[in-house]
Amino acid sequence: MGPLPSGGGPRARRGGPARRGGLFSDNGPVRLVIATCAVDYEGRLSAHLPSARRLLMIKADGSVSIHSDGRAYKPLNWMSPPCELRVEPGRWVVANPKGERLTITIDEIHADVDEPLGAEPGLRKDGVEAHLQELLAANPGALGPGLSLVRREYPTDIGPVDLLCRDADGRIVAVEVKRRGEIDGVEQLARYVQRLDLDGRLRPVRGVFVAQRIKPQARVLAAARGIACVEVDYDELRGSGPAPLRLF
Repeated sequence: MGPLPSGGGPRARRGGPARRGGLFSDNGPVRLVIATCAVDYEGRLSAHLPSARRLLMIKADGSVSIHSDGRAYKPLNWMSPPCELRVEPGRWVVANPKGERLTITIDEIHADVDEPLGAEPGLRKDGVEAHLQELLAANPGALGPGLSLVRREYPTDIGPVDLLCRDADGRIVAVEVKRRGEIDGVEQLARYVQRLDLDGRLRPVRGVFVAQRIKPQARVLAAARGIACVEVDYDELRGSGPAPLRLF
């Protein structure tokens, strides 16, 4: 990617350019820009963020996100890959194949840093969660009649889904296993299902969210996303008999 439009603010840039020509590389560094900017989204709906100081994050996977100093980890707006970033005088334009467009109008740049993160070793799950996944991989029928395992840790472009299974009707089922079932886990599975459903060999894909205990708010969100929830008893599942299930 070429240089950002200058706003006269200080630059704290290290390393080479994060992207060139609007293209992304899996080996490229993450790019963090603090800028005073306004943001406009055009797509399924319209949204506008008035000019303010924000953090712009460009990752090697092709995603572009805009953050404020609030909302924890959630961006104010973002564009998921695949997308293309075009740098123009005074603004960035991010577009994807669906015709959605994110226009970031930059008034002033305060800091601009490239930093390679290196290889990602992946998430190390706690013992109970990892063992739950092993037990269910060995006995996927515990989650529903006729369910069979296709693969553990099936890769997607945003991370691996715990179990990829096939039901008695031949439909693909994405299973995410958690020790505690919370909203974040449901959102994670919904993203996996969305990415898997882009593959014509797999779709239509349905999701099953599995945990020892699932919070009521997570069940409500799962129902809204068309995801089934299953509670399992870890102690009984690792015993000789199948675990009793509660399906919501």
